[in-house]
Amino acid sequence: MPRQNKTNTVITIIFISFITFFANNTVIVPDIMESRNIITAREMVYDGHWLVPTLNGDLRLEKPPLPTWITAVAEIISPDSLALQRGMAALAALLLVFYFYKFTRFMPDINPMVATMILCTCYSVILMGRTASWDIYCHAFMMCAIYYLCKGLTLPGCSWKCFIVSGIMMGFSFLSKGPVSFYSLLLPLLAAFAMTNRPSLKRKGKGILVTVILCLVIGLWWYAYIYAFHPEAMAYVAEKESGAWLNHNVRPWYYYWKFFLESGVWSLLLPTAILLPVWSGDDRKNKSYLLPFAWMFIMLVLLSLFPEKKTRYLLPLLIPASYLMGYLITLWEERLRYKSVFKTDKILFGINSWTLAAVVFAIPVAAWIFLYTPGYITLTVMILFAAVIWAAAIMLAIYARKLKPVKMVATVLALFLFAELFAMPSLKNVINNPEMNSISKTRENQQLKGVPFFYNKENPLRIEIVYAAGRVIRPLTVTDKDSLLQKLPCVVITHEPVKKELPDIWDSADSLFVGTYDDNRWAKRHHRHSSEFVYNVTLLSPKEK
Repeated sequence: MPRQNKTNTVITIIFISFITFFANNTVIVPDIMESRNIITAREMVYDGHWLVPTLNGDLRLEKPPLPTWITAVAEIISPDSLALQRGMAALAALLLVFYFYKFTRFMPDINPMVATMILCTCYSVILMGRTASWDIYCHAFMMCAIYYLCKGLTLPGCSWKCFIVSGIMMGFSFLSKGPVSFYSLLLPLLAAFAMTNRPSLKRKGKGILVTVILCLVIGLWWYAYIYAFHPEAMAYVAEKESGAWLNHNVRPWYYYWKFFLESGVWSLLLPTAILLPVWSGDDRKNKSYLLPFAWMFIMLVLLSLFPEKKTRYLLPLLIPASYLMGYLITLWEERLRYKSVFKTDKILFGINSWTLAAVVFAIPVAAWIFLYTPGYITLTVMILFAAVIWAAAIMLAIYARKLKPVKMVATVLALFLFAELFAMPSLKNVINNPEMNSISKTRENQQLKGVPFFYNKENPLRIEIVYAAGRVIRPLTVTDKDSLLQKLPCVVITHEPVKKELPDIWDSADSLFVGTYDDNRWAKRHHRHSSEFVYNVTLLSPKEK
């Protein structure tokens, strides 16, 4: 590829990724996974717990620390900046997209930009790339490792650069979420790549050995450190995590049968791509089709065999799935130019494109009912929103009639970029609770500066409350009056009024009611509104004599 074209490609990928993962990334309130990561990062920065991470003052060894270290760097650069904390995850998503694009060198019959556009419009990829959790990091590092490993295996001789970079990135992946990406992304890829490309290992043994050694050294040094200094805690966590894999969220083997729905807007295109060999026999022999198909199928089988199942575990599956859909769109772009096109291709493209156009056309109607009528958006916003969406629907209809599959994908991408740039801010009160009165407001209360926070040990504390409060909140044994009095002055957070929940201390301390705070993501009228997120905050101090 000429240098100018490479530059334009990089700029295009950065542009798409910036809007997809960075723009308006603070609209959604952090969930439990993000809260854990950000709290641990805070305690690294402010309490110095870099090598032995803690969560709300307790050891947090369930997850390797690399993503949290990266989040902690964001905290150092700009304290309490959710945009930057999520921006670090967005950089990982950018890394994933970039090496996803580059990996198409092994599938020459796929238009790399088409496959990339499809990946950047898959729901799970967008969500994970916009949140400061672990998943995007391990898969991004692994995608980079896979690219250099496969490149090293296919180049003549031993490419030390490829094997060294691959080993480093595998180590980073392990240091991000343990063996998760090795099992779900690397292992299926190696099996599929061996079946379709059959790379020669001649003169590559030393390079592969270097990859393995670097991966083990980088990936395992932290575990070795924890085992050396906290062996009991490490043993407990290992038993707990292995038990969770086998006993928590156990689902039947067919639980992932709806895997294609994780692609979101492409939920119809993905099954179409999977069934391509049914009407087009020549494609079943094409390596550009076989590699992503085998990669995805083996991955789906391995994930289905694992007892613990969650839909977010399907995130890596969208990588080969996007290649598969990219192959189909590239194939259609070539075939639909000619009158000799298979009738089946024409019919299936029509079903996909006209369905997309119809769904997009219906979006403003749904917005009128669910957004404008309840008062979430103004009439002006509604009109502008409808105009853009209907314009996109018309374009999709035109491309459906003129048989333009690549332009159809580009229109869907443009629609997503518009939503991420302009629609997200307007939907803030729809996605979140407009009535939220967050405990984060206590951060600005001067009376509470430097005062320790406690909660009733008998009532489990949601970790999201710790994130919002921006401080450690330790458990309190409410029946131990003497111990409690020794902690004064302190702040206690209780579901019930402090007089009712802590009667033993009520008469022995002076109290100042600070307020009632509700950190529910859902409004009170919603069935998912929970009292677990509602707390009374009270400042207790020694009783004046």
